[in-house]
Amino acid sequence: MKKLLQTLETELADHRKRGTLKDQERVIVKNIGPRHGFGPRVLLKDQGKTPFLCMNSNSYLGLAHHPDLLSAAEQAAHTYGVGPGGVRFISGTTNPHIELEEELARFHSRPAAMIFNSAYAAVLGVLAPMISPETVVISDELNHNSIINGLRLSKPAAKKIYRHLNMAELEALIAMSVGQASRILVVSDGIFSMRGDHAPLAEIPALALRYDDAFDDGILTIIDDSHGVGVFGATGRGTEEYSGAQADLLIGTLGKGFGVNGGYVTGAETIIRYLRQTAPCYIYSNPITPAEAAAATRSVQLADSAEGKERLANLRFLSKRLEQGLMDLEYQIISSDHPIVPIVTGDTKTNREMSEFLFSNHILVTPLSYPVVPLGEDEIRLQVSAAHTPRDIDFLLAVMAEFASKSP
Repeated sequence: MKKLLQTLETELADHRKRGTLKDQERVIVKNIGPRHGFGPRVLLKDQGKTPFLCMNSNSYLGLAHHPDLLSAAEQAAHTYGVGPGGVRFISGTTNPHIELEEELARFHSRPAAMIFNSAYAAVLGVLAPMISPETVVISDELNHNSIINGLRLSKPAAKKIYRHLNMAELEALIAMSVGQASRILVVSDGIFSMRGDHAPLAEIPALALRYDDAFDDGILTIIDDSHGVGVFGATGRGTEEYSGAQADLLIGTLGKGFGVNGGYVTGAETIIRYLRQTAPCYIYSNPITPAEAAAATRSVQLADSAEGKERLANLRFLSKRLEQGLMDLEYQIISSDHPIVPIVTGDTKTNREMSEFLFSNHILVTPLSYPVVPLGEDEIRLQVSAAHTPRDIDFLLAVMAEFASKSP
C-alpha cells in the first residue's frame, strides 16, 4: 500500500494547508448534570476535570438524559437484548419498532411510517426506489450531503438544481421538464442545517399541484426535516407545521430533537409498503436497537406533552436571547426561528481562531468551512438546547464579547 498511502498523506496535507482538515474528535468521558444555575457540562479526554459547555449538539430538546427515556431503554434492553439480531424481515422486528412507527405516524398525522438506522440511511433508502429512469429530480442547491449522495447513487432521466429557496427558478425547472419524464421528484431540506433557515414549504406543494397533470406519475415532494422535527413549529411538528403545508413524504430523525438515534419516513400507506420492499438501507441493514426504539417512542410522546411544550418555549427564549446578544456585539448571524444560530465569519482563518478561543474558554463549537458550506461562507454554528440556561447563554456572550475586543 506504500504508493496509495503516499497519495492519501498528500491529500491530507492539502486539507491541512487549506485549513479544512477536521480537528481530532473530542472524546467525552463524562456528562455532568446542571448545577449553580448552569446547564449540563461534559468532561473531555486529556482535559482533566475542566467542564465544557456544548454549543454544537443536535439534542435541541435536551432529552438524551431524561429519566423516562433511560427507563424505557433499560426495560426494553432487559426484555429484548442490546441488539436486534437481524434485519427487519428476518428476525429484527420487535414490538418497540412497531410501536415507534405507529407513534411517528400519529405525531405527523400520516397513515404510516417506517424507521431506518439513521436519517442518512433514510434519505438514501427513500430516494433510490422513488427515482426511476423516467424521473426528473429537482433539488435545492444547499440540500444536505445525504440528499446530494442519494441523487448521485440514483439514475434519473435528469437532475436539476435551483438556487437556494428560489421558487421562481424551481417553477421554471418544472415547466422545462414537461415532456422529459413521467415523474418529477422535488426534494429539499426542511431546515437547512448549516444556516437554520427553512424551505418555503407552503409554495413547493402548491407548485407541484399546479403542474401535476403534466406528468403521468405526477410530482412527488420529499422533505428531509431532520433539524426541524421536534423543535420547529408551534408544537414541534417541524417545517410542515411552521409553513401550514405537507410534503408527500417527510423524512426525519430520532437523533436530534428527540435525543435518541435513528431515522424515519412518513407518508401514504402504499408508498411505505413499497419502500419496505425496495429500500436497500432498510432491507439489508439492521434497525436501531429495541432499547433505542422504546426510548424514541417515549421521546416523541414527551415532545407532544405539556413538558415538551415548556421545553420548546424555553428553547425559543434562549435562542432569541443568544441571537440578540450576538447582534448587539455586531456579529453577523443568520437570524431564524430555529435554535441553530450561525456566526458568519466568511474566513477559514477567523473561523479557526474563534473556535480555538472558545475552546480555551471551555466552550465546544464546530467551525464549518468549505466544502461543508459554500466557499466564502465559513461559519461557527451555535446550537441551543432546552437544557441550556440563561446563565449559559450569558457566559457564551461574555466570551464572544472578549473575542470581539481582541479582534483587529
